[in-house]
Amino acid sequence: MIRVLIADDEPLITAGIRAVLESTKDIEVVACAGNGHEAVEATRRHRVDVALLDIAMPVMDGLAAAARMAGTRVMMLTAFGDEENVRRALDRGVAGFVLKNCEPDELIRGVRAVHAGQAFLSPAVTQLVLALVPRGEDGHRREAAGRLAALSPRENEILALVAEGLSNAEVGDRVHMSEATIKTYVSRILRKLGCSNRVQAAMLVRDAV
Repeated sequence: MIRVLIADDEPLITAGIRAVLESTKDIEVVACAGNGHEAVEATRRHRVDVALLDIAMPVMDGLAAAARMAGTRVMMLTAFGDEENVRRALDRGVAGFVLKNCEPDELIRGVRAVHAGQAFLSPAVTQLVLALVPRGEDGHRREAAGRLAALSPRENEILALVAEGLSNAEVGDRVHMSEATIKTYVSRILRKLGCSNRVQAAMLVRDAV
């Protein structure tokens, strides 16, 4: 079982997330918290595998709480309009990031991916971050283009679709491949480019143009 902590200061959001996660057979919600301080204390009382943390919480925000959760994988929850916090979370290496209005299946896939040690970013976050971060200078454009040149034509095709904010399943539908195959491609692309997540790779695509 994947043992999950949910931390959000809106009880209705917490209840909804809990209902979604507990509809599965492999995820158990072991604790809920209304602020970052309570979340940190909960991880000390319970064996938590994945902590779902709202960024904007009273007493202690989600980013501060995440920094105090050594040994626990963290996935951040946020809403549109929280762009600066999205960037802060990505800079700090948070393992996952989903929007509060994501589909239930996306949330479940995110928890499973983060538990497995993978990075998970809601596809919508890709476009959100790209809109936030300015383009680089000409020198940066040449560097980005040079890094992309290391990819095969098929890898560049798949990366272009990832940069549009498509999920692995959606990319697979476009190129007539299975989701599992696309997942393998994406992992290889990130490794070749030296990127830790899909957003960083998408930035290279944008900056190379």
